[in-house]
Amino acid sequence: MSRVYIIVVNWNGWKDTIECLESLLLLDYPDFRIVVCDNGSHDDSITTLQEWGRQKFSSYPAKWQFLSREAAEKGAGFSDATVTLVSNSSNLGFGGGTNVGLRYAMARCDADFCWLLNNDTVVDVSALTTLVERMHDKPDAGMCGSTLREYGNRLKVQALGGAVYYKWLGVAWHIGRTIQGDVLPDPLQVENKMDYIVGASLLVRSSYLRDVGLMAEDYFLYFEEIDWVSRGQGRYSLAYAPGSIVYHKVGASIGTATNIMRKSYLCDYYTLRNRLLFTRRYSPAALPGVYAGLAGELLVRLLCGRMDLAGMIWHLLWKNGSESEKP
Repeated sequence: MSRVYIIVVNWNGWKDTIECLESLLLLDYPDFRIVVCDNGSHDDSITTLQEWGRQKFSSYPAKWQFLSREAAEKGAGFSDATVTLVSNSSNLGFGGGTNVGLRYAMARCDADFCWLLNNDTVVDVSALTTLVERMHDKPDAGMCGSTLREYGNRLKVQALGGAVYYKWLGVAWHIGRTIQGDVLPDPLQVENKMDYIVGASLLVRSSYLRDVGLMAEDYFLYFEEIDWVSRGQGRYSLAYAPGSIVYHKVGASIGTATNIMRKSYLCDYYTLRNRLLFTRRYSPAALPGVYAGLAGELLVRLLCGRMDLAGMIWHLLWKNGSESEKP
């Protein structure tokens, strides 16, 4: 039986994280370990999650443990702990926070797969089993995605495993995002379309980690998944497990929204800044189109009266989207 380490990054979201953990403990998959990496939360997440763990595993204390980042990255702690809470002490971003959990899993030397899962998700009981089965059926696949559905409207699809990326504009479209209901397209057709796996639920093979490496950390938020796939292109394919159902709340901590009036500054900044960063890194010929697209985004925010976001985009355009910039 393949062992799976489930990596969940928490940042000021202990309520969502606990709901996610409760659903994970109901999984029908027999061999998994959960690693919660806290990214320097300031909402009492560490204290609250520790209390939850102590109560949940009061009869089996070795099933729960709390580690520092340094200890975790060395693979320390109980080998049979079901849940490991790791304090990263500071906000390392999605890639950085996830990599702490991945380093822990690899240091333990018993991980066959790692399942990256957003903390604002709730999983179906067979979500992991079907992911692993698909990876066994497709041994050349490095990653596999789930059917993501909206938490508040469970008939609505957010993504079928992954997304299509249009490099000339630097934008992506989640496959199946207009679907309502249970009738889904042929999974092989979905796999043929996918350019990357959506990171809200992403199962990665341990051999991919050894061959390609961990997630890029300089994006901080967004574009980590497609960067990861781009680095392994030609060596690994992508897979989709339609029976792996994950319900996603979408951007509970960072303020992700498609409505410009509700979009957070951080969400908008990292989405657009990383559009430039990724394009410069992998498709520099597409930069003129991406810059034109950002100019259009600037106009939309001006028309909507979001002067804060418009000013941010103007700064990105003026400063050429420097990789070292922070909001």
